[in-house]
Amino acid sequence: MLQKVQVAIAAGPYAESVRGALSRGCAWHVEFVDRPDPSQPCVLVLDESALESLPLPVANPERVVLITRKDPQSLAEAWDAGIVSVVSESDPLNTVLLAVMAAGLRIAKTQPAGDPAAPQPSGRAISPKSEAASASIAPESRPPAAKRCKIQ
Repeated sequence: MLQKVQVAIAAGPYAESVRGALSRGCAWHVEFVDRPDPSQPCVLVLDESALESLPLPVANPERVVLITRKDPQSLAEAWDAGIVSVVSESDPLNTVLLAVMAAGLRIAKTQPAGDPAAPQPSGRAISPKSEAASASIAPESRPPAAKRCKIQ
């Protein structure tokens, strides 16, 4: 089954390169849109103006790939929105494709097996396990302690 990707980026040489690279990929059904539809359970490839058109907070921000400038203000806005995949126009196209693949995998993890179209709340971003295993910090056997000399 092909993963759906919505691309909402302004026209320009980099946008055409991204669109071409995504279109050549056989793993995605790519839709080029003027305004992204966040209600669709798909990867969203957005530029800053498309992100600004979405209501905040963005639903399931882990599925968004944001193409933005590398200035602190733009990066802070992406961070505040919860977006984990941020690339810039100076990044190679392979980096953008990798970010799209990663977002697609995050979507696949949150969908139930019976209904691939149903949007689901995101799971844990760092650890998929529900309980962390505790590790003992004490060594199993201690080396012999140094003897102290009593000096008076």
